[in-house]
Amino acid sequence: MHFPKLFKSEDFELLKEIIRENAFSSLISYTDRVRSSQAMMMLNEDNPGQFYIETHLHRLNPIAKGLKNGDNMLCDFLGAHTYISSSWYDHTNVSTWNYEAVQIYGTVELMSDEELYNHLKKLTDTFESPQKCPVTVEKMGREFVEKEMKGALGFKIIPIEVSIKRKLSQNRDDANHNLIIYNLEKSENEMDKKIAAKMKSLRN
Repeated sequence: MHFPKLFKSEDFELLKEIIRENAFSSLISYTDRVRSSQAMMMLNEDNPGQFYIETHLHRLNPIAKGLKNGDNMLCDFLGAHTYISSSWYDHTNVSTWNYEAVQIYGTVELMSDEELYNHLKKLTDTFESPQKCPVTVEKMGREFVEKEMKGALGFKIIPIEVSIKRKLSQNRDDANHNLIIYNLEKSENEMDKKIAAKMKSLRN
């Protein structure tokens, strides 16, 4: 991903927001060849100051086959994003796309069975909590969960390099910045409104 200085962020809270709201994102490996798969990923901050990504794949997934400790992996998260029409400017220009994104490049550390069990418990608790009758791994029973775990490979991605990008029209003057916000706020699309709010917040 291209990271012009103007669009580069060091905001760790933004990183957490993007990962939390876009947990089902892309895992990219490049051992024997480049492979990509969607996966449910979570940020683990049990050790303050040393976070990592935890996830799992079916063992038959091409990325999981032969995966070993020390392999390289890229986690690619796309946050809020929307189209920006050049018709909104007060001058001739090109259309573009505003967006927020996180990329985490790191090394693989395979989970033990107990770590995978705890990962699945945390994942289930997180995404079942809004449900009227939430399911938990405790309700499923340990025997059932461990049987299902045989088909899954759990692993961590320990970050080597972390990149956070916020491309929110920071390169536009106030007049055109306000025109973009005005047109986004008129939209019925919730993502447009979200980008407008983020643009306001970033410039204020």
